[in-house]
Amino acid sequence: MSTEILMPALSPTMEEGTLAKWYVKKGDVVKSGDVIAEIETDKATMEVEAVDEGTIEDILVPEGTENVKVNSPIARLSEGETAAPSPSPLAGEGGPAEQGRMRGLSEPSGKPVAASAEAGAQPLIRPVSDRPPPPARGEGQGTRVFASPLARRIAAQKNLDLSALKGSGPHGRIIKRDVEGAAPGAAKAPATGGAAASAPRQVQSLAQMGVPDGSYDLVPLDGMRKTVARRLTDSFRDVPHFPLTIDLEIDALLAGRVKINAMLESQGVKVSVNDLVIKAAAIALKQVPEANASYSPEGIALHHHADIAMAVAIDGGLITPIIRAAETKGLAQIATEAKDLAARARTRKLKPEEFQGGTFSISNLGMFGIKAFASILNEPQGAILSVGAGEPRPVVKNGQLAIATVMTVTLTCDHRVVDGAIGARWLQAFKILIEDPITMIV
Repeated sequence: MSTEILMPALSPTMEEGTLAKWYVKKGDVVKSGDVIAEIETDKATMEVEAVDEGTIEDILVPEGTENVKVNSPIARLSEGETAAPSPSPLAGEGGPAEQGRMRGLSEPSGKPVAASAEAGAQPLIRPVSDRPPPPARGEGQGTRVFASPLARRIAAQKNLDLSALKGSGPHGRIIKRDVEGAAPGAAKAPATGGAAASAPRQVQSLAQMGVPDGSYDLVPLDGMRKTVARRLTDSFRDVPHFPLTIDLEIDALLAGRVKINAMLESQGVKVSVNDLVIKAAAIALKQVPEANASYSPEGIALHHHADIAMAVAIDGGLITPIIRAAETKGLAQIATEAKDLAARARTRKLKPEEFQGGTFSISNLGMFGIKAFASILNEPQGAILSVGAGEPRPVVKNGQLAIATVMTVTLTCDHRVVDGAIGARWLQAFKILIEDPITMIV
């Protein structure tokens, strides 16, 4: 009996990845829990563990292969003479335990990673069978339509006929992306493929735009660049957003930082301006909870904690590790966590839960001398703060011209969630905390 080891979906947005390394070769005997491969996603590097005991019968995808599609076979495992039943199409929906087993995934630390609900809880190892896969829906099975619970809920909200849709999940199962791309109130779709109602914009090649071939060096897009490009394009196109900009005087903040670092010197902790900004942003989000929100088709989600995502530039793109419940943490803890997360982000060793989610983002380009800028929203968050460089500028105080260290910040808001009044109130609260930092502990 042989089973195929499939390319796992290691994050909700993952569609393909790089098989970076094999820890086994053809003929090796593996036991449950053995690390057999290393997979690179668009955000992190993870290890795949064996669930069953057996012998590696064949390596189907060599290490170093890029753009390996999720659920495509990457190896074959021989499990001896014990026969196993053919998989049920309902395995991912609570079928028999033996049929519906999920292949174990883990970080290098060994912590399991949950299968993506968006991927329809697809089994990552499945028995090989000579029989054709079960019909996706309808044929010989009455009117049963196989779809994930999430897909059914979205379809009901959009008034979609699931039987009219073609599933892209295992065995033709309808999953989230299939219903999200369908138009609300859509009627029966044709049995064979046709032109999409709204085809994606066709991107011209450089040659078509007048840039001759051979006049440049082409660097292929890796998974991270593709994901960043897709997510930010979707956000900039689909989310109604607007910027709010203010100037902050930060002389008191800088002086307070010097005193704080003197007190923490014995602990080996150094607080940065960005750490202070994270703390102030978290407190302001609790003072103005309407700004700590996300838009969803079901309603506005008001988050219980300020989970602050901080933008970190790494080779090949950008990642946003998260300081969870930042409003409950002291500056020393925030500084320690931020330093650790940034270091592991640059080596792509973050766990999915350390960079997925978040309720608010901060992007700081002050260290590059950027005076002011506006960021693109990081969905599903309702706002993102762009932080510029602090610099001496002329200001008017009590009718007199003076010099102060001024920092410009821009809050980009999702107008569906954070309107102008809410954004302005949040900036007022943030301004007080930054210009008089002792208010952070009151």
